[in-house]
Amino acid sequence: MTSPYVREITREEHLAHLRLHPDASHLQIPEWADVKPDWRAESVGWFEDGAMGPVMVAAALVLYRPLPGTRRCLAYLPDGPAIDWRAPRLERRLDPLLAHLEKRGAFSVRIGPPVVVRHWEADTVAAGVADPDVRHLHDLPADGLDGHALEVAERLRRLGWKRCEEDGAGGGFGLGQPRYGCHIPLAGRSMDELRASLAPHWEQSLRTSERAGVLASRGSAADLADFYRLYTATAERDGFRARPPDYFARMWKALNAEDSDRLRLYVAEYDGEVLSAALMIGVGSRVWHSYAASGRRGRELRPSSALLWRMLGDARLAGAGTYDLRAITPSLSEDRLLGRLLFKTGAGGRAVEYLGEWELPVGSQGKVLQRALGVYLGRR
Repeated sequence: MTSPYVREITREEHLAHLRLHPDASHLQIPEWADVKPDWRAESVGWFEDGAMGPVMVAAALVLYRPLPGTRRCLAYLPDGPAIDWRAPRLERRLDPLLAHLEKRGAFSVRIGPPVVVRHWEADTVAAGVADPDVRHLHDLPADGLDGHALEVAERLRRLGWKRCEEDGAGGGFGLGQPRYGCHIPLAGRSMDELRASLAPHWEQSLRTSERAGVLASRGSAADLADFYRLYTATAERDGFRARPPDYFARMWKALNAEDSDRLRLYVAEYDGEVLSAALMIGVGSRVWHSYAASGRRGRELRPSSALLWRMLGDARLAGAGTYDLRAITPSLSEDRLLGRLLFKTGAGGRAVEYLGEWELPVGSQGKVLQRALGVYLGRR
């Protein structure tokens, strides 16, 4: 058998592969390239010999960003690639990828293996928050540990890859997916079972919103203005830089181009006023809760609880097996992010730790250009 190889594939080939293997991250579908026009994008496929000729066995979206003043670029595969990370010889997948990306001018490659190393159930997290001697998730015994994931990390190190946090490289250019997240398992569970898993404080919040008559519903593109109003208020309150409004208009158009149900907007209203809103992205058996937004008005009515409960129910009806609440803080000491952690785990979510993002210099000048990238980012 000849070694697998990687080549560029068309958008149509990529979409056809996803129809057969739909459980890629939303950051690894070809539509995501249209959300990030400041990056050059390429769909690539892995091919192996089959009885009738070459067969595509995996696909990925690569985002390229040039290093100013050079003809070289950083190659980034967020939440990817979606290869078989349990395969005993990872180099059979990674080496042909590196060879292809080097031909494309990459001086460095950054990947984000979609692999969960360990997880902590909601009750474990709640007990840790209540214990003054516990300050980090790693101070708690994990409820699940994947030995295969630890082996993947070791294999990557042997192949020369470094976790991005370990060497200080790889920041900037808007890079970086969260190392810690929160998942609510939906597969095989009824709404009664989901409600029974709510923490007492979350159940109380939901009852408050229900008694008040907060209405959570699916919105449309016309509701993007209300969403953006709340999003900018959230950015100001939480101290992060808001994306411009055209980013969300572009996201709506791009993600719904191939599948009109890919990106949904939900709103929670009271007395005709939108108090909370969020986006939900669905790919395969997984949905992502994105850009949750709320204002100061009506917070005592707990509209965010009503909103998430409605979204959980709709995701379950759509056949989703996992509801991904995205980033959480691993710190269990009192800080501004602790409330968000308790909200997500209180909804029945388990805290998860991913393998993280890894980077490898490519070519004879890779390490030099990585340092140049660090200098450039330090001056921005």
